[in-house]
Amino acid sequence: MPPMQAHENKNISRRRSPRFDLIAGNVCLDFVNTLDDRHTKPKELLEHYSDLVRFGEDSGLLEPKQLSRLIKLSSCALDRAEQALHRARELRESIHDVFWALVNKRPAPAEALATLNRDIQLAAEHLRLVPAGGHFVWRFDDLSDLNTLLWQIARSAADLLASEQLPFVRACSSKECEWFFLDTSKNHHRRWCDMKRCGNRAKVRRFYAKKKKSS
Repeated sequence: MPPMQAHENKNISRRRSPRFDLIAGNVCLDFVNTLDDRHTKPKELLEHYSDLVRFGEDSGLLEPKQLSRLIKLSSCALDRAEQALHRARELRESIHDVFWALVNKRPAPAEALATLNRDIQLAAEHLRLVPAGGHFVWRFDDLSDLNTLLWQIARSAADLLASEQLPFVRACSSKECEWFFLDTSKNHHRRWCDMKRCGNRAKVRRFYAKKKKSS
């Protein structure tokens, strides 16, 4: 199946300020970053299904009507919402483990790749060609399903893994962070997930270390 965009760029009016720091340049990498400080003191940012929906809002994967529909559906089907959240975390960790291995020049773990492939196949089952302004586009057929975000994120990961951009996936150089990002800089020498988040912290640490050494 040809690659597709995980979502179309649309002018979606936001009702709230973004909750998530979407700095990765790719939605599946931003999704991995929803477990903050993963290698030091992990902080879960997807505590409830509503957090998953909020990620869909912030990333532009969901439109306002879909947001309301999923929130309403999840409140009426708490067990299914909890299952979807559990599956989302499983998918997130499988994507992380595959990319983490590749960033560190190791083979992708078989179990993580199997989990990712499972969700990619499920996504494909819900993918349809639909007419759009004289041409056709790929769209998912049921955006009211509680797992709809998983399909879109899994497909985003598949597209990135099969793309020429794969060699430019990086992990932040800060050992306290190590968030993923796609290095689109001119020379592909970007080190930090974000200069404001980690780059400036590193500068401050170097400044005080140099000052202490010279005193």
